[in-house]
Amino acid sequence: MDHENGSAPQTIPTGIVGLDYILKGGLPANRLFLVQGHPGTGKTTIGLQFLIEGAKRGEKGLYITLSESKAELLSVGRSHGWDLEDISIFDLTINADSLPGDSTYTVFDPAEVELDETTRAVIAEVERVKPARLVFDSISELRMLASEPLRFRRQILALKQYFLNKQTTVLMIDDRTTETRDRQLESVAHGVINLDYVQQEYGRQRHSLRVVKMRGVNFQSGSHDFNIERGGVLVFPRLGTDEGTGSQLPPLTSNNDDLEDLLGGLDFGTSMILTGPAGIGKSTLSLLYAYSAASRGIRVAMYLFDETVETLFKRTSAIGLDIRSLVEQDLIMIRSIRLAEVTPGELSYLIGREVEEGGARVVVIDSVNGYLMASPQDRFLTMQFHELLSYLNRNGVLSILVVGQYGLIGAMHSPIDMSYLADTVVLMRYFEAQGEVRQAISVLKKRTGRHERTIREFCIDSGGIRLGEPLREFHGVLTGVPVYDGGKTSLMDRKDGKNQ
Repeated sequence: MDHENGSAPQTIPTGIVGLDYILKGGLPANRLFLVQGHPGTGKTTIGLQFLIEGAKRGEKGLYITLSESKAELLSVGRSHGWDLEDISIFDLTINADSLPGDSTYTVFDPAEVELDETTRAVIAEVERVKPARLVFDSISELRMLASEPLRFRRQILALKQYFLNKQTTVLMIDDRTTETRDRQLESVAHGVINLDYVQQEYGRQRHSLRVVKMRGVNFQSGSHDFNIERGGVLVFPRLGTDEGTGSQLPPLTSNNDDLEDLLGGLDFGTSMILTGPAGIGKSTLSLLYAYSAASRGIRVAMYLFDETVETLFKRTSAIGLDIRSLVEQDLIMIRSIRLAEVTPGELSYLIGREVEEGGARVVVIDSVNGYLMASPQDRFLTMQFHELLSYLNRNGVLSILVVGQYGLIGAMHSPIDMSYLADTVVLMRYFEAQGEVRQAISVLKKRTGRHERTIREFCIDSGGIRLGEPLREFHGVLTGVPVYDGGKTSLMDRKDGKNQ
């Protein structure tokens, strides 16, 4: 309920899909809101999108500017491909050609003209246009004209009451020119939205949005990533915490008898980590499950950080997996992620949309190492992965994460310990025996269903993945430097195919 008059106001969309999702539909109508952030964080773009959305709905919009000229605003619109003809722009910026002596009432010098005179001009323009939506850019100019906090607060309160009586929804923009937060202004506003950016040493500029308060709205709290692109601001809401849809699908098998003996089926609504050194076969194993799911008509979403789509097609066709045809049938969606160009929040959002709108029930991230490289300065990646996996589990999605370990033989380490997050952990290792570098696989953990606790040698050839008998006559295989204990070897016969 609205705290001011006891009734729930109508909700109006902002024109920014992600922001409307965060606000559970949009902004409460006929209220005053504060949008604040440093220069370059997208405040003007959000203001224009808000008015453009109103124009699409037949609502009059007014942009009052004290910080940017009308020409500059039109230039911003052209950069996004927008036509601003349906929006009234009232230009109150400094213009030397329009100082006293000019009969127009549109330009004022904040250093020479009193606050009440500027306010009267604003009110006169509102009376003329009668807007349903209004953007005031920026409130810091009024703050300078007021010269003292008490007068400024009284003026804002008067404007708020005036706009409320006119049934106008107002966005007041503050560019944070003061060194400290204006708590008084935040208390006056019905809602407060903060925009910020995070300094990145490399890659794309990262922006974040946070709804500080929104009276009468059960908004989604926390920080949400957003991008400023041609066409406007794109907000990527954090994944929700609501109960998901679950899954009634039977466990997913790999269609490989050897793997079924070792691992068994994978339950939907769980997650599996495939970990091991580079080139060991982690991606191939993940593709084996992706291929099996898509062949059953279950949609798969794959996010690649480490290789191109064409390389994946060539590699999988060599072992008898026709991934290309399943992509063409839209049973597998593959998205190549460019390092340093996608934020964690954006990736989570993309995955969420693929699950909820695309119907994906298997998600493969190859690899987590690439994800970490894409966000080297983020301190909360483990928490974000936990949030992502919890969301996927609730929605009945089988998650397969590829994690590369550093090193090839001997002591190895992972860039991030995620084993406690996953329901299933499969370890793949190189080891040396009989003068050859060989490969071993073992299931270290599986919360659901049965699995072997043996260590098996495996190879990848033209027939796919083949497993040998358990390496019972060796110990120390997972260290990469095993010791032979038996009287005869039990290594698998590898004559009928070269290792891929």
